[in-house]
Amino acid sequence: MKRWWIMAAVAAAAIGAWSAQAQADAKPQATTPSTDAANPLITDKWQFRPLILVTPSAEAPAYRALREQLAQTDTQFRDREMLLYTVENGEGTRHGKPMTPYETRALLDALGVDAHQGVTLVLVGKDGGKKIEQHGIVDLQQVYDTIDRMPMRQAERNG
Repeated sequence: MKRWWIMAAVAAAAIGAWSAQAQADAKPQATTPSTDAANPLITDKWQFRPLILVTPSAEAPAYRALREQLAQTDTQFRDREMLLYTVENGEGTRHGKPMTPYETRALLDALGVDAHQGVTLVLVGKDGGKKIEQHGIVDLQQVYDTIDRMPMRQAERNG
């Protein structure tokens, strides 16, 4: 019986030492981008389908083509309860209004997008999840068609 107590004490000491070392090695958790209070997408959840256009230059041909498509399909854009974000050369806007640098960084971090990587389009659903990420020239009609296939959009159209 004495041997059992000694073995139990040794095991408890080993577990305690391992636990203390694990706590010492642990790093504090950073706020995840999706829960960062500066992330403007948080306020859009369940309200809009954000469409985010990111470009290192407003003069990039793919970006200009997207902007032209948006101008030509404004009714389709609004009918799908979409909201436009742009990040041009690191400066962000939400629905045409400037965002702070901190909000812009939080938006890019939440999406996992590099502002200098080239023209990037990201569609976020009303549920807050990333639905599409495309680079370069994009056909907006394909984006609209993707939205129209979503169950929430179908319910909106039928209800």
